[in-house]
Amino acid sequence: MKKLLTVLVVISSCSLYAQQEVLIDAPEVCTTSGIVRGVTEGDVSSFKGIPFADPPVGEYRWRPPQPVTSWEGVREAIEFGPNCAQAGWGTAPGKIAEGSSEDCLYLNLWLPAETKPGAKLPVMVWIHGGAFVGGSGSGPGTSGNEFAKQGVILMTFNYRLGRLGHFAFPALSKEYPEEPKGSYAYMDQIAALKWVQENIAAFGGDPKNVTIFGFSSGGVSVHSLLTIPAAQGLFQKAISESGGGRDGVLTGRPIREENADPYYPVSAETIGINFAHKHGIEGTDKEALAKLRALSVEEIVDGGQETDGQGGLRIYSGPILDGKFVVETAESAYKVGRQAAVPLIIGNASAEIGGGFVNSSSSKEELFSLFDELESEVKAAYDPDGNKEFAEVITKFNTDWVWAEPGRLAARAFVAKGEPTYVYLFSYVPASMREMMHFGAGHGSEVPYVFNNLNSRWGSPEVTHEEKEIAKIMNTYWTNFAKTGDPNGEGLPKWPVYNLKKNEILEIQSDGELVGKPDPRKERLDVIEKVSKLRNEIQSRGGI
Repeated sequence: MKKLLTVLVVISSCSLYAQQEVLIDAPEVCTTSGIVRGVTEGDVSSFKGIPFADPPVGEYRWRPPQPVTSWEGVREAIEFGPNCAQAGWGTAPGKIAEGSSEDCLYLNLWLPAETKPGAKLPVMVWIHGGAFVGGSGSGPGTSGNEFAKQGVILMTFNYRLGRLGHFAFPALSKEYPEEPKGSYAYMDQIAALKWVQENIAAFGGDPKNVTIFGFSSGGVSVHSLLTIPAAQGLFQKAISESGGGRDGVLTGRPIREENADPYYPVSAETIGINFAHKHGIEGTDKEALAKLRALSVEEIVDGGQETDGQGGLRIYSGPILDGKFVVETAESAYKVGRQAAVPLIIGNASAEIGGGFVNSSSSKEELFSLFDELESEVKAAYDPDGNKEFAEVITKFNTDWVWAEPGRLAARAFVAKGEPTYVYLFSYVPASMREMMHFGAGHGSEVPYVFNNLNSRWGSPEVTHEEKEIAKIMNTYWTNFAKTGDPNGEGLPKWPVYNLKKNEILEIQSDGELVGKPDPRKERLDVIEKVSKLRNEIQSRGGI
């Protein structure tokens, strides 16, 4: 009865609100939980810090997101809510990053000013990156102003991170058996998408034209949402930026089975037990779980450590394949066409990351020797003349192994399903950064251009005309795709639809030109595809 009364109060408040005058520079919208008041600046209105679930604290730590408690009156929505609890760069031991909190499930909206309910504008939902342990929906580089100026509603949001976002423990697995377990971050993402379905029409958006897009772990999340049953029907298009597409670095961990995946042989429950043990909590029963829930948020974040620092035991898992909520990896779904049938944009930067990200080889010879009978093919693909620096070879190899070839696998899966698919390669580096980044564009380089927010990019504070043109074009590609499922439009360089025969992609080249052409990485990606089929054997030898 209490819940019914709360709903009736909200409906009554909304009815009264609808009869009132609303200031243009302080727009008000009635959501299913209550009225929110945003702000209009120029031709864009924004609403920030809107809760899409109750705070996941206390007894709701490691539980699915709970419905928002309704409020009376008007809630100001002019400031971002707290980021989800995280260690952050330079955070002191025993602390969490400034501005972060366990109470963090908030979203933000940007839309054209004076948009009316029923306008049915396309909606884009941004899923931030940060390796599932950092980041937020309030990053300065992901303001939705430029999307709104192109007639799209842009939403960003927070989701639980680290051990608060992905955690398993024996007593937790048995508690509330009807509830999903493990990847609470993905549950938050789905809750945010459900909020869109229930509320976006009131802001002038079309709940039947929703595009999800994300970068890095946000791109991985896009792959997961394409394959998690509970997410189906909540979006109609998808964009994965540097999100891979195979089992990859951040998926495939079961709750209970040990040695079920050669990359992650320790089960998520065992990792949870290791974490409890580090904090002096013994046993795996309800009492132990109660002690875990009684830990402070600072103790849970634990400096962002992934191992216990002593015996090297894993204490953080990342996304968990529990078999009920997350039922399979993206790769296993793609291989048999079980993913959602939606148009796709997928791509990555040309030189994502170097060093020992994939393996610890210290020379070209050591790297190539890992591949036995494929050694000559790998060498021919990555160093045909034998004169490339090791740093360049390992950077290209890391990029192809983690992002480019898995992305091609995903693209092929969507083509096989008959869905329009567009592949990009972002190779552009601003002139001011070319000496430093002479192997190509690094991880996340394209994001400021996609958002047409160049103040957040790397390099010189002076933005060139060339960069402005690239950003305008890329932002338009993304908004066109959200509107129609096709990024192309009048005045834009032609972005060829991907198919297996022509193998054409769009490259944002190092010289600033945007060119549709056959994928220049084909030889490298072909050999990576061969290597991937042998990866279990290679992994068992301590290689990649």
